[in-house]
Amino acid sequence: MKIIILGAGQVGGSLAENLANEANDITVVDSDGVRLRELQDRLDIRTVQGRGSYPTVLRQAGADDADMLIAVTNSDETNMVACQVAYSLFKTPTKISRIRANAYLARKELFGETGFPVDVLISPEHLVTQHITRLIEYPGTLQVLEFSKGLVRLVAIRATEGGPLVGHELSYLRTHMPRIETRVAAIFRKDRAIMPQGSTVIEDGDEVFFIAGADHIRSVMSELQPLERPYKRIFICGGGNIGQRLAHTLEGRYNVRLLERDRERCVMLSENLRKTIVLEGNAANKDLLLEENIENTDVFCAVTNDDEANIMASLLAKRLGARKVLTLINNPDYVDLIQGGEIDVAISPQQTTIGSLLTHVRRGDVVSVHSLRRGAAEAIEAVAHGDHRSSRVVGRRLDEIKLPTGTTIGAIVRDNEVFIAHDHLRIEPDDHVILFLVDKTRIREVEKLFQVGLTFF
Repeated sequence: MKIIILGAGQVGGSLAENLANEANDITVVDSDGVRLRELQDRLDIRTVQGRGSYPTVLRQAGADDADMLIAVTNSDETNMVACQVAYSLFKTPTKISRIRANAYLARKELFGETGFPVDVLISPEHLVTQHITRLIEYPGTLQVLEFSKGLVRLVAIRATEGGPLVGHELSYLRTHMPRIETRVAAIFRKDRAIMPQGSTVIEDGDEVFFIAGADHIRSVMSELQPLERPYKRIFICGGGNIGQRLAHTLEGRYNVRLLERDRERCVMLSENLRKTIVLEGNAANKDLLLEENIENTDVFCAVTNDDEANIMASLLAKRLGARKVLTLINNPDYVDLIQGGEIDVAISPQQTTIGSLLTHVRRGDVVSVHSLRRGAAEAIEAVAHGDHRSSRVVGRRLDEIKLPTGTTIGAIVRDNEVFIAHDHLRIEPDDHVILFLVDKTRIREVEKLFQVGLTFF
């Protein structure tokens, strides 16, 4: 595909890297020449320096025959105008825009047929809030991903001593829990991927990805680690867009405290949040945290715009007794360094956002995409079309499908019913198939499996 990306920041840069590695024709537009040169030194892409909403700049970037425009600059207004220009002057087929301000997102009539011609709205703040909320709903998880409107979930969890399955073969799971349907999609041991088989022994410290129906998640988790008690007290550091959204989402079910440095912002937050206790101060202040009984906090979420401030506040909170620490990290180089030590989960907004963008880039009928393990792995939900003559998957049993190396089918959703993958299961037309790819470079082979041959037409 020929794709123009507006904005060479963290999201735009990460997206360019993901898409360039998949042999797409990528052009990145930004007014910052230094940032563009850095990207061009690393990636096989074109770059154009200039303001992304200007018609002359878009034409220079190749908008005349582009398949897709992805506007992810830091300015909502630039993104919206760029989509309008791409539609009016260049008839660009697909236009994706990042919109951060709730003032715009709350007015759906601003977009679509009667408003700005944006085909897909992406809100990183909304996606990150969803991601953190799921981690809080399922204590002990590293990642919780939804497919088929929440019917199926893919959960990443660290196996720890005390879990009944730890030290046993995977086949033990079926004998121990005969009524629970689940499938282990992948195991990562010391950053090395292991394709799971019945004889695979789960070891302490393994990062296990399993797929199950929403009702069975906690039961499977209890096999891999001692179940943590539900969270009650949440402490949020940072009252920006993400902090405010998170407090608003959680305050109806949890005891939420939000710490913000800026006095005016504190006043605004206290007026807009109903049950959240808003505090003014600095999270690096040890006395303030002790005063607020940080040792009784179940989850400390550091979500300011400053990575270093988030890391330092999280380390301090953990040392002072916070049970679980979730830290927002914008710099992808920091994520691997800090997760799994004193910081329990490092959250990368780029990886959370990129999955949503990749959904619209994938060939075939792909409903959702989730980028995993800092972009190395991927989980996708694809719809099977055609019949046994025109499709490589429809009408075939799972053990008859030649999947690319490192790819597993985890589950099939048919008419709102979940079928966990077994060899004898046969794929039918319009089935939603959930796949896990340990090696994302195999994505093109997976896409071809779900593309319909000419005989279908």
